[in-house]
Amino acid sequence: MATSPTSTNTSNSISLNRQSSKNADSISLCSTTSAFSTCPDRHGFYGGSQFSEKPAKETLTREQIIAREKKWLHMMKHWQEYMNKNYKKLRERCRKGIPQAVRPRAWFYLTGAYQLHQKYPDRYNDLLRQPGNPQIIEEIKKDQHRQFPHHEMFIDEEKPGQKELFNVLKAYSIHNPKVGYCQAQAPIAAFLLMHLPSEQAFWCFVTICDKYLKDYFTPGLEMLQRDAGMLNGLLKKTSPSVYRHLQKHKVDPLLYMTDWFLCAMTRTLPWDTLLRVWDCFLCEGIKILFKVALVILGASLSSHKVRKQANGLCETLEVLRSPPKKYLEADFVMHHIFRLNITVEDFIHEHKKQEMLHRKAKVS
Repeated sequence: MATSPTSTNTSNSISLNRQSSKNADSISLCSTTSAFSTCPDRHGFYGGSQFSEKPAKETLTREQIIAREKKWLHMMKHWQEYMNKNYKKLRERCRKGIPQAVRPRAWFYLTGAYQLHQKYPDRYNDLLRQPGNPQIIEEIKKDQHRQFPHHEMFIDEEKPGQKELFNVLKAYSIHNPKVGYCQAQAPIAAFLLMHLPSEQAFWCFVTICDKYLKDYFTPGLEMLQRDAGMLNGLLKKTSPSVYRHLQKHKVDPLLYMTDWFLCAMTRTLPWDTLLRVWDCFLCEGIKILFKVALVILGASLSSHKVRKQANGLCETLEVLRSPPKKYLEADFVMHHIFRLNITVEDFIHEHKKQEMLHRKAKVS
């Protein structure tokens, strides 16, 4: 799904976001940097913006968790049958949250990566044996230590995480030389490696870059520009007052949504929220990223008092980059993304509208 005519602010905003992706820590909207801990949290973070001392919020009994795990194991045993004949049930279970114990395997199936792995069993190792483009290899080496540096997998060069991250990014750059490597891909690959063995992570990464975020990482970022226009159109329907505020202060969508979409929310949401969002993203596609973005926008600027205080471009962007934590909590986000006042037809309408605007812009 794609979709925004080239904006006058496009080149500047893309440049700004490319610079921000070079920061040492993966910046999150969710919290300020915490002190470094001697023990990792339950997600493997020793510190940084993603570190959390909170215990897991578990509303299910052990028996209920085991029952859900069994349902998922049954689905994966009969995967094609569910995909072809009972997709709604599959989607419903993704929306409830995939049990942690089966999430890695479920993601491997949801993306279709397992099929690519079966079709090309030796492809990953073959790619690793190739030298690759020297310029791209150097770019990857510069970036590999910048991804989630407070996580136990990536905390130093001797840990397997950085080496595996380099391998996955290098392999993809050879596998798809048209795209090669984009800095925004690195946090996605790192996130996958936290949950999957490197070869499985690679194939998931391939499907995300080539299917879910197709054409997002090509030079010029045309697809992202069109989707910025689409997000704007959908926002006009879901939160008219927020839309008018952004228009009034000339806040181009690319100034706030580039990291959200290019990095698939991996540098935006608290970890528990991110996992739940990805359960749905890998099942339902990029429309989930649109919905999460619409919830963040609507919640952050819904208050008339907040909009009055954010009386300019910079002030508005500050609100969007640091919304109240409660608006990024998993329960809040998951509750609201499926209660937005938008339909599949709205997505289709905005998609066609942006495609038409894009064609006109090319002709002129």
